[in-house]
Amino acid sequence: VLLLQKDVKDVFAGIAFEVAYGLGKHVLAGHQQRDLPALTPVLRWRKGQKIAVRNETWFEKNCLSDDCAADLRLQGKLLLSGLFSKPHLALGGVKNVSLNLTISNTGDDAYDTNIYFNFSREVFYINFWQKEEKGISCGLVDLDFLKCSVGFPFMRAQTKYHFAVIFDTSQLSGENDTLQFLVQAKSANPEHKLSDNALDLSVSLIHETDTTITGVVTPSSFMYGNSIEASRFVQLEDMKCNFQPLNLTFQAINKGPSRLPGSTVDIRIPNRLVGNGADMFHIIETQVTDGRGNCTPHRNPTPCTIPQDKESIFHSIFAFFTKSGRRVVDCDRPGRACMTISCSLGPQLKEEALSIDIKLLLNTEILKTDSSSVIQFVTRGSVQVNDGVLEVQNGLSED
Repeated sequence: VLLLQKDVKDVFAGIAFEVAYGLGKHVLAGHQQRDLPALTPVLRWRKGQKIAVRNETWFEKNCLSDDCAADLRLQGKLLLSGLFSKPHLALGGVKNVSLNLTISNTGDDAYDTNIYFNFSREVFYINFWQKEEKGISCGLVDLDFLKCSVGFPFMRAQTKYHFAVIFDTSQLSGENDTLQFLVQAKSANPEHKLSDNALDLSVSLIHETDTTITGVVTPSSFMYGNSIEASRFVQLEDMKCNFQPLNLTFQAINKGPSRLPGSTVDIRIPNRLVGNGADMFHIIETQVTDGRGNCTPHRNPTPCTIPQDKESIFHSIFAFFTKSGRRVVDCDRPGRACMTISCSLGPQLKEEALSIDIKLLLNTEILKTDSSSVIQFVTRGSVQVNDGVLEVQNGLSED
C-alpha cells in the first residue's frame, strides 16, 4: 500500500498506521432447503491478542538539540527615503520608510518561519525587496498587520536572510507623537531564547511647516488736532476724549508642507508716546477666524486720559506753528512701552490662513501734546509654532 500525504506542516509528531482484520458478512451459496439454519463462521483468536496492528512512522530529524529548538534572531533599522535613521520624521517631507531587516537562525532548522509586522493604519504597505531570491513572500493579513514567510517550508540552521519592507507614510496625520513598527519572528519549533525575536522600530514625528504672517491696518493714516471736526472721531459715553477707531488684521499662514497643529501669534503695539505717559490704545474686540483661536484680553481702565496743559497759551501757539519732523513710535526701539496681544491658534492645513481681527480706539488727546508734525506707529506681529513642529530652514519670515 502506497500512501501520499500532502502539505504536512507538523514535522515533529509521527504518522500512525493501524491495520485491523475481521470477517465479512457470510452469504450462503445457492438455495438449499435445510431444517437447521446455516452455520455462521467464527473467528478464533486467543485472549490477550488483538485483531489489529498499529505502527508509528517518525520523520528523521537532523537536529543538534534533543527537542530541535530553533534560535531566531532579528536585527533591523528604520530608514527614511533611503537615508540612515534620523532622530525624527518630518511630516510632509518624507513619503516612504523602509524597514531593513536581518533574520538569522543559530539553532536547528526552523519550520514554518514567519515575521509579523504591526503598524499604524495611517501607513500603507507597498512592497518588500530581497537582494537574492531566498524564498521570502509577504502579504497583508489586515490593514495594520503584515505577515512575511521566510524560507518555506523551513529556514535551515546557521542561515541568515536580508530583506526590506517599504511603507507609504504620506497619509500620516501626526495625531501620535511617534511612528512605531512592532516586528516579531516565530516558527513552529520550540525556542528557549525569545529575547532576540522581537524589534520595536520607531521614530518621532515632527510637523514640518513654513509659517509666515502678514498684516494691514485701516485706516492707514488720519488727521488729528483741534482744527479737525469732532464728528470725524468716536466718543464713548460719559467721556470727553476724541478716539480714532483702528482695525488691525493679521493673517498667520501655513505654507506647508504638512499640517500645522497649532501656533502662537504675538502682536506688539506701541502704547505710549513717552515711557511714563498714559496708555493711548483701548482694545474693543479681538477675534480669530471661525473661533479657531483665542487672544489674551486687554482692558485699559482709563481709556480717556486728557493731559493737563500747564504751559501758557503763547507757548502752545508757538508749538503749533513750529511743529516739524517725524516721530516713529516703534516697539523695537529701546525704552518704548508696548502692549502685547498673544493669540493661540488652532490647527491649520497646508496653505491655510487664519485671520486675527483687532478693533481698538486711539486717544487722540494724547497725540495733541506732541510737537512732531507726523507721528508714525509701527505695530509688529510674529508667529511661533508650537512644540513638536519644525520650521523649514531658510523659509519665509515669521515676523
